[in-house]
Amino acid sequence: MRIVLATHNAHKIAEFGQIVAATRPDLEVVGYDGPEPVEDGVTFEENALIKARAAAAHTGLAALADDSGIAVDVLGGSPGVFSAYWAGQKKDDVANRELLLDQLRDIADPHRAAHYVSVIALVLPDGREWTVRGEWPGRLAHAAVGDGGFGYDPVFLPEGQAGAERTVGEFAAEEKQSQSHRARAFVALVPLLAEL
Repeated sequence: MRIVLATHNAHKIAEFGQIVAATRPDLEVVGYDGPEPVEDGVTFEENALIKARAAAAHTGLAALADDSGIAVDVLGGSPGVFSAYWAGQKKDDVANRELLLDQLRDIADPHRAAHYVSVIALVLPDGREWTVRGEWPGRLAHAAVGDGGFGYDPVFLPEGQAGAERTVGEFAAEEKQSQSHRARAFVALVPLLAEL
């Protein structure tokens, strides 16, 4: 089965490709070269559907799209859907992390809870569509550590680590893909794909 991944984000393409290969090697994931739609939704679900609908319409293939970000409890769930642009109009991972850490500068560890969110939308050319959600709970570190991953990975400390805690920026790529919010969302999507 061929399916188009509706993103131009090279990091997401690489990460998603590894997740799909590990869980559904029978899927042929192809890249999307069409126009990027305006993501004007106010939820992860709305934005994922906007992207998947545009890719399905442009290619005539089943389309997957991910909308994701980080939600910080003490900030009422922000940055949320604004994660990629938290520091301004331009996507800038370093500036986004620095602003978030500055906003939480005086917040003690018990109150730095956060979770990554990934919503994956599946849209078929016949108009059927679904969304699934994956969340990865944890908390924010006080400083960025590690140069792996992207986005907020160097400041995110996932729950459930044995021994010395590490940020996702310190994880190997395979380790991140096996636990991440995208992996969790994709696991929820697998039963839907099996029905197609």
